[in-house]
Amino acid sequence: MIASVGGVVSALTADGVVVRVGGVGLAVHTTPQTRALLRVGDEADLATSLVVREDSLTLYGFADAAERDLFALLQTASGVGPRLAQAVLTVHPPEVVVRALQSEDLTTLVQVPGIGRKGAQRMVLELKDKVGPVGAAAASAAPAPGWRDSLGGALVGLGWSPADADATVARLAQEHPAAGDADVPALLREALALLSRSR
Repeated sequence: MIASVGGVVSALTADGVVVRVGGVGLAVHTTPQTRALLRVGDEADLATSLVVREDSLTLYGFADAAERDLFALLQTASGVGPRLAQAVLTVHPPEVVVRALQSEDLTTLVQVPGIGRKGAQRMVLELKDKVGPVGAAAASAAPAPGWRDSLGGALVGLGWSPADADATVARLAQEHPAAGDADVPALLREALALLSRSR
């Protein structure tokens, strides 16, 4: 297992970053929150999880080991794969996920696209006794501009069309002219609410 990756960020992508390690550029999938902490040219030190499939090797990166461990734990629940586990951490910070599982807060869990009430009940049943406290430590990288790109990439990654994502991001940019990278989690929740109502 590749437990961590440290190197220079050579590119920001719609679903993560490319980290150059020993002359090799590694594509690392991250949440928009983690991506917003990084900028091209900076050193990055990400906790990682390598997901191996028959036809692919996918590297997921996290701000800290606690978030990575929660990502792995979520996948032990029936029906939860890496993409859904990352979607959970995209919509909610780790401490909110842990609190929701421990308190059987289904309302919070079903806010994640792809998780219905039965799925949320199954996650609580299978994970409630396995989760522990999770720290909210962030990666020690400087914040980067471009919250609109991070938000748009997150929406597309969660299954919305680029057109819908762009329109929603443009609307939120008008409503929140002073928004920055730190506001991406809250803006994402607002964007998902807007898109859900428009269906």
